[in-house]
Amino acid sequence: MHKLLEVTASEDLSQFTGFLWRHRIHHRVTHFEDAQQLWIADPREAEFVIEHFQRWRNGDGLETSVDSPSPQISGRARFSLAWYRSPVTLSLIGLSLLLTLLSGFGDSMQWLHLFSFVDFTFKGEYLLFQPLATMLQGGEWWRLVTPIFLHFSLLHLVFNLLWTWELGRRIELLQGRVRLLWLASVIGVVSNFGQFMMTGPLFGGLSGVIFGLMGYTWLWDRLNPQQKFGMPTALMTFMMIWLVLGVSGLIERMGFGSIANTAHLVGLLTGLACVLPGLWLSRRRSDS
Repeated sequence: MHKLLEVTASEDLSQFTGFLWRHRIHHRVTHFEDAQQLWIADPREAEFVIEHFQRWRNGDGLETSVDSPSPQISGRARFSLAWYRSPVTLSLIGLSLLLTLLSGFGDSMQWLHLFSFVDFTFKGEYLLFQPLATMLQGGEWWRLVTPIFLHFSLLHLVFNLLWTWELGRRIELLQGRVRLLWLASVIGVVSNFGQFMMTGPLFGGLSGVIFGLMGYTWLWDRLNPQQKFGMPTALMTFMMIWLVLGVSGLIERMGFGSIANTAHLVGLLTGLACVLPGLWLSRRRSDS
């Protein structure tokens, strides 16, 4: 995000920010001491925002401005804008779609052998799998991450992709693509390892990462209110209820299939743990 304007805390910006949202300009207003700061995601929109802010300050009608961009844009342009603003989020979604379809929602053993946490084989009723150290010594480091992109039902896939879009783009717009990539990688690897230690290699899904990102945004808002994600507490409450229901086994009995409860819990705890180093990195960057 790029800081563009700073005004007094008493000034009501709701009309102007509403205008920005109507024109699909991603932005955020933060409060710092006695001031409000307006941040925008795309620095190429700075000239437009400043020009219309001055017009608004002078009492000119925002909606009648002849230079206002048309809110009607093509689907291709909409995707290009989304890719510019949220490339890591869209990459997570794209990789999940690709690997899930390649694996046939878990029906293709060929792809499961390639993307599972470790390689495995069935011997009668027993599942045998290679030691993790053997996989890593053989250079198969991708296995630490790739299980997060495997999904075993359409409902599982859609649910996770919607949450990934909601959480990922918030983090990417406010803190940048490197931060989201770091979070997704760390949470993904740790939650994958935790689930592997409990159940073996046959698991998958972005849920562990989603719980981690939810925990990260929730705790960040409470420790750093000057730069909030604005994640509603109700969403965190819903995810905690879902976690408890999963651990209790009720979700499986309702027909939603096997739940990677360990990945959810470990992902949540990892996301919470990432807040302190994240705060340190942000403050170090702002001081430099």
